[in-house]
Amino acid sequence: MADISAQMVKDLREKTGAGMGDCKKALVETDGDMTLAIEYLRKKGAASAAKRADRRASEGKIFVSTTDDNKAGVILEVNSETDFVAMNEHFVNYVKTVGCTLLEGEFITYEDLLKATVGDVTIEDMTNDILAKFSEKIEVRRFNKVCTAGTVVSYIHAANGKLGVLMEVSAPELNETAMNLCKDITMQIAAMNPSFITRNDVDQVTLNKEIEIYKTMAMESGKKEDIAERIAQGKLEKYYTDACLVEQAFVKDSKKTVGDVLKEISKEAGQDVKINKFFRYSIGEEI
Repeated sequence: MADISAQMVKDLREKTGAGMGDCKKALVETDGDMTLAIEYLRKKGAASAAKRADRRASEGKIFVSTTDDNKAGVILEVNSETDFVAMNEHFVNYVKTVGCTLLEGEFITYEDLLKATVGDVTIEDMTNDILAKFSEKIEVRRFNKVCTAGTVVSYIHAANGKLGVLMEVSAPELNETAMNLCKDITMQIAAMNPSFITRNDVDQVTLNKEIEIYKTMAMESGKKEDIAERIAQGKLEKYYTDACLVEQAFVKDSKKTVGDVLKEISKEAGQDVKINKFFRYSIGEEI
């Protein structure tokens, strides 16, 4: 049995970030072999993840980034149980590494992502490392990547890193003025949380549900059914201005709509510019 020195424990802690007690136990169990001790801690992290599966993780970080040419972008949510862990340097670096790996590669599923390598370790190894560092449930909850012939624009709420937006527009090139206006729209999405881009994107199921709600409210206030139906149809216009991005009042100038801002972008770009899609992630929503 090898003698486990304090320096060995310290070295393992510096390499893995695991607790002193866990590092000492790992070295004891592996007879002082540093490589095997690291693997031991990774396996411990993987095993403990299963035990934490039913715990609630609604804190964490959002990562948003685009390539230098703005032809690809990624948005990622990684959850933890507490804000204390979410602010930890090891956790923040883990989120950044996973996000950059997603941006640089092509991954359809989370399982594909886990197999990706960064240096001489896989994302799965890194995930097990971070699980071994903290006694919390930590998970990659969701991610989306956009690759386009148009332009990808991103926004992250820098104050806490808990809200991010990724948006794709149709124009292949944007000058500085147009790009800044697009960034304003990503901030609009962050602030106003639209459900759709245009009213044409609203599905019939959603419309029927909204009409039924408005109709029921009108009838409960004493209106006859035919009158309630007309009231409900009228209130749909207000729904569109709330739920559809291009019809929302522009937060930086309420005299304009986002559609008006798109016209300004189109003028700068010399072509009709449309918003193709957007993703808005807020930490812990619907958990």
